[in-house]
Amino acid sequence: MNQYQPLQHEASQDDNAPTPPTRLALYMPATPPLGLIHALELWWWRYRRRRQFRQRFQPLLAYDDHMLEDMGHRRSDIQWALGLPLQVDALKALQERRARYKR
Repeated sequence: MNQYQPLQHEASQDDNAPTPPTRLALYMPATPPLGLIHALELWWWRYRRRRQFRQRFQPLLAYDDHMLEDMGHRRSDIQWALGLPLQVDALKALQERRARYKR
């Protein structure tokens, strides 16, 4: 790797959304509702992912447009991604939007 190649970060465990639990072969009355647990886990994952996105991209708005362009971002794209609803993964949406501009 040299100074002209961007740093590539390995995908962390947080990049993958939680998978739904497997169906149990035997249902016991004390078994917690797995669908509810999965929904809460998915909500928490989305919340953490959005918070990490905000922590990483909110400070970039302090830079001028030329500096953002050198980093490969546009101010309007970052502002758009910060305003997305919680159900949408802002990082993936921003990457897709950047890929459309590159075409």
